[in-house]
Amino acid sequence: MQIDVVSDTVCPWCFIGKRRLDRAVAQRPDLGIEVGWRPYQLDPNVPKEGLDRRAYMRAKFGDGERVKGMSEALQTYGAELGIAFAFDKAEKRPNTIDSHRLIRWASSVGLQNAVVEALFSAYFEQGRDIGDAAVLTDIAAACGMDAELVGELLASDADIELVTREAGLAGQMGITGVPAFVLQGKYMLVGAQDTDVLLRVFDKVSEKEAAAG
Repeated sequence: MQIDVVSDTVCPWCFIGKRRLDRAVAQRPDLGIEVGWRPYQLDPNVPKEGLDRRAYMRAKFGDGERVKGMSEALQTYGAELGIAFAFDKAEKRPNTIDSHRLIRWASSVGLQNAVVEALFSAYFEQGRDIGDAAVLTDIAAACGMDAELVGELLASDADIELVTREAGLAGQMGITGVPAFVLQGKYMLVGAQDTDVLLRVFDKVSEKEAAAG
């Protein structure tokens, strides 16, 4: 079964969605699930050098109880999945196009899932700037990729147009929120669904596919 996950690397719900997906996949080894990651940009207008995160979040969400409640909910859900959200550590709200380029390149060497996990952890738990080429190269190396090659690719325009186009395609598919899970290229599930929900969907899709021959 093929599952394509449309997500952005600065989306905390996408991190939660990934951990829940990982748990669900581990419980259905017989389905031969293969997971691919597709780009989405929550805000493609963020400049390449990024923005001050606190100012950005304040301008977008304000300083009220809503933001506090959202943060507390994420902390709670994250803790259940072993995620230690540390929102205050991040100084930058990065543009995510380069992190999506790295995810694309990771696919060619079978390291996509590891790189996605490392990017989420770097930003949300360590507060690192995942829009910075040096940070991305370091993450690539830690995951087993060729750091020198990744550095050269990041310094070039390689795949920028392709990734930007693919991220835009998600909107054309009707995806307005992430994470979004596309199963077998034709069934879509939106949101950081509980593991039990994912398992039920896996089973239902598997039954439909088997019935269709």
